[in-house]
Amino acid sequence: MTPMPLPKRLVGRCAAALRRAAGAPDLPLVAAATLGTLGLAQAAAAANGVGPARTGSLTIAGTLALALGSTAPLAFARSHLVPASAAIAAAVLLAPLSGELPAVAGLAALAAVLFLLGLRRPPVTALLATVPFVAYAVGAGAGRPGGKPWAVGMLAGTAAAAALGAHRRSRRAAAARAAADWAYADTLLQHAARGERTRIARELHDIVAHHISALSVQAETARLTTPGLPPEGAAKLLAIGETAREALTEMRRLLGVLREDGGGDGDDRTGRPVRADRRTAGPRPARRPQPGLDQLLALVDQARDASGTVVRLTVRGTVRPLDPGVELAAYRIAQEALTNSRRHAPGSAVDVELHYADEELRVTVRDSGPGGAPAAGGHGLIGMRERTAMAGGTLAAGPGPVTGFVVEARLPLDSAGDRRAA
Repeated sequence: MTPMPLPKRLVGRCAAALRRAAGAPDLPLVAAATLGTLGLAQAAAAANGVGPARTGSLTIAGTLALALGSTAPLAFARSHLVPASAAIAAAVLLAPLSGELPAVAGLAALAAVLFLLGLRRPPVTALLATVPFVAYAVGAGAGRPGGKPWAVGMLAGTAAAAALGAHRRSRRAAAARAAADWAYADTLLQHAARGERTRIARELHDIVAHHISALSVQAETARLTTPGLPPEGAAKLLAIGETAREALTEMRRLLGVLREDGGGDGDDRTGRPVRADRRTAGPRPARRPQPGLDQLLALVDQARDASGTVVRLTVRGTVRPLDPGVELAAYRIAQEALTNSRRHAPGSAVDVELHYADEELRVTVRDSGPGGAPAAGGHGLIGMRERTAMAGGTLAAGPGPVTGFVVEARLPLDSAGDRRAA
């Protein structure tokens, strides 16, 4: 990473120091004391013949009073901004009207309070604060100290300070409105996403879950009522029923998560989501954690019983706990690959290999079927690619080197996540 140049670092540090100083609770008092001291010093120096000569009729005491009056009210700028601004403006304007040039410290205090006035008050208030200087600039003649150029310069400076504060105020308001708009848009997006989850859960419940339940019932009915059914056929129907019940259980678990995220617990006859009464509703169905690699052997046994062919599991490397997201992705990829092998290559042997490497987990599922390109229109490979991409890995699927079809997923391992899982 390239280090930041020295001037930029100095500017950043100075800006941070100024922000901290601006937020200090005693800043107005310190500024008023500093500027008041400078103003009194300038008035005393002018009285002693140092600096610009005094041409007005004010006494030394009056000059010191104007210098102090144009700076001391700055101490009350945080609590009484409008009165402090009026007092400083009056003291600054009284000096040229009395034949004296205003103190430089008083001009600095005037610029500060007008900036704060534009920053914290409506623009009309800041505009009214510059009206006396407009009148002075119009009426100032050659007989006044500094003449017309000095009066116009004072007007330009006060207007610029007030305008700068108003511009800063408008920028803050625009930033606040933009943040509120983004928060509102995010809220709308979250509500839309929850509504979509509820709709998907309702559709899955009404269509897919109904058919899976019917499949399970029909398989059990056929196994129990078909006369002369061979033992192998009864075992197949039993496996079909168990697979359907397991799929229905996982789907109900998914529907529960979707409906809980969507904010609804069900729907009425019209399809609108409704929330169940917690006092009268029955207990929630028990939820089990998402499957992991420790259940992969059971998945292989289930696939072997369902297909009646050879399905082997090979584990290489040092078995260790992994991040739950990686384990879930590996389990689902193996499950989908076994389903595809049973569907597109029935009767063929399937090998499932799990390789624990130092920086990645490789899941390979290969069958001994006819191979060939994957069928178009399916969602199995798309789902496997999406799960692999979510885990930050890569997926390769295609015909084997000699025969069959091979699915290989490489999932990177996070050492921190593995430690948390352990």
